[in-house]
Amino acid sequence: MRLKILFWLATIFTFSAQVFAQSPTPSYAGQQQREIKTLSAADINMYLEGHGMGLAKAAELNHYPGPRHVLDSATELKLSHEQFTKTQQIYGKMHNAAVRLGEVIVQKEKQLDSLYATQKISEAQLRAVVGEIARLQGELRIVHLNAHLEMKKILTPVQTAKYDELRGYGKNTAQHGKH
Repeated sequence: MRLKILFWLATIFTFSAQVFAQSPTPSYAGQQQREIKTLSAADINMYLEGHGMGLAKAAELNHYPGPRHVLDSATELKLSHEQFTKTQQIYGKMHNAAVRLGEVIVQKEKQLDSLYATQKISEAQLRAVVGEIARLQGELRIVHLNAHLEMKKILTPVQTAKYDELRGYGKNTAQHGKH
């Protein structure tokens, strides 16, 4: 019995080692040519244009609609003039703050990249810059989540249910995950 267990353990170990050995090691090849090594051109554009980048999923997937998508679906949601106007205001406030924060985040990522590129970074600089990036990213997330929180007060429960359905989050569309 002991031999059987050892045989199976050896087989599993050998198989696991072979699978692991065949797995390609993640590489950043090609990314060293980026203007800011940590951000793709698409990432930079998303920050600079104030996009949500999934930062409000906690709200979006728990029945707190986002203002951009509400505006896009205004007809289907049958927004009143007042609802439409308030949604535009919420979106404008969110978008302006997101663009402002996104610009600073991109600048800070560029600063971090530059500190490493010149090979003159200290631990104190590292902590300061990364801490500031983390703080800014937290603020950006709050901006997006807060807009969803404000939208919840604008729409009726029927409109929120319709929004969820349109976005693919309804009970019959739970498998689609369209965010």
